[in-house]
Amino acid sequence: MLDITTKAVAATAAIHLKDAEGNHMYFGEGDARKPVQIVVYGPGSAQYAEVEARQTNRAVKRMQDNDGKVAVASPEQRDAEQAEDLAAITVSFENFTYPPAGTAAGAEMFRAFYADKSLGFITAQVLKAVRDWGNFKVASPPN
Repeated sequence: MLDITTKAVAATAAIHLKDAEGNHMYFGEGDARKPVQIVVYGPGSAQYAEVEARQTNRAVKRMQDNDGKVAVASPEQRDAEQAEDLAAITVSFENFTYPPAGTAAGAEMFRAFYADKSLGFITAQVLKAVRDWGNFKVASPPN
């Protein structure tokens, strides 16, 4: 019988970022070259579940505020909520900095980064990656 728990996914995964042309990004040269990555919580994590619950609550509140009719957030509000949600599931940035955030760190820096329209191609990559359970598969142990 298959032990189904051997198919469980990891709570986090590193997303190797690509530039706007679709090329993987790296920091450093030669043996010191490292991938530019964002580590995120995935769909099997409690952090991701919290974000999903927050999204549902926002939708319900908008409906309640609109007399039970479906209401869509403004583009500005939607962008701000998306940045907040992605910040909540981001663990770390690896091998890159985001100077426009100044001294901000953690969720505050992540939120500023995801709200930056000039880096929207990265936000799109993160959104796509976190929706793919396959990105969170546990690596096979070496033989």
